[in-house]
Amino acid sequence: MTSEATFYIFAFSTSENQRMIILTSVLLIYLFILSGNLLIISLICLEPRLHTPMYFFLCNLSTLDIMYVSTTLTKLMYACSTGDHVMSYTACMAQLYLSQMFAETEDFLLTSMAIDRYVAVCFPLHYSLIMSKQVCVVLAFLSWVMPSINSSILICFINKLTYFDLVEVKNFFCDLKALMNASMSDTSSLRTYIIVGATFVGVVPSCLILASYVRIIHTVLKIKSSAGRWKTFSSCSSHITIVVVYFGSALSLYLSNSVEEDVVLSIMYVTLVPMLNPLVYSLRNKDMVRVIRRIFHGTRS
Repeated sequence: MTSEATFYIFAFSTSENQRMIILTSVLLIYLFILSGNLLIISLICLEPRLHTPMYFFLCNLSTLDIMYVSTTLTKLMYACSTGDHVMSYTACMAQLYLSQMFAETEDFLLTSMAIDRYVAVCFPLHYSLIMSKQVCVVLAFLSWVMPSINSSILICFINKLTYFDLVEVKNFFCDLKALMNASMSDTSSLRTYIIVGATFVGVVPSCLILASYVRIIHTVLKIKSSAGRWKTFSSCSSHITIVVVYFGSALSLYLSNSVEEDVVLSIMYVTLVPMLNPLVYSLRNKDMVRVIRRIFHGTRS
């Protein structure tokens, strides 16, 4: 362990003008994500009609997205505004722990939402019984706690690695892949654990989501009217959009082999879902649009 090591965030060490452009762009993205997801959380909390399992998980997802981008983008904005790209060992480990935990929590929350859609479509008459308040709380609790445990174990492995006194992190935050590449130690045991952990927090949720939608599609195809099929499947369209974007960007990041691609794909991985979440679940969601219109007209009147 090298607790005295200093980490230098190398990704955007450019000229002052370029830093200001990056700062402005990232700040606008951050404010959009913050305001959009806060709007979703506020609407769900204030509107009793939205107190359903689907919106309960959506509220968790919006909260998570705000915390995720606040963990990663705020340091980038600070570095661009001040030119200070240095992070202490403790700060770097804290950022790694939180970003890793939030990314894994996203996997589990999206899986919980897929299970919710599966029960709603395939077992509509038993939906309220199966997706009870207690079940939803347990699913949400596990979605937050299991990634926290996994990330804690991961940090224990990272703490055993040795670094030079000054470490160049070739990304815009303390990313696991970048820290492994910067270490002087043998990372074979860490890589083994990552494979095992990825199976648990990545492959298993992906398979559950896929299995849920296979069953949903099978059920939808049994509906005789095309209008009925469309209405049923459209209730899942927002979640499908988020899932495809999230796991698509995650897979692209995993398959990346260059530092430049890692930086660009990391930004997409961190920001795409939090940006799309308010758009998909507000502009394209009839329940949310109805609540927004009622609040707007009520305010005007």
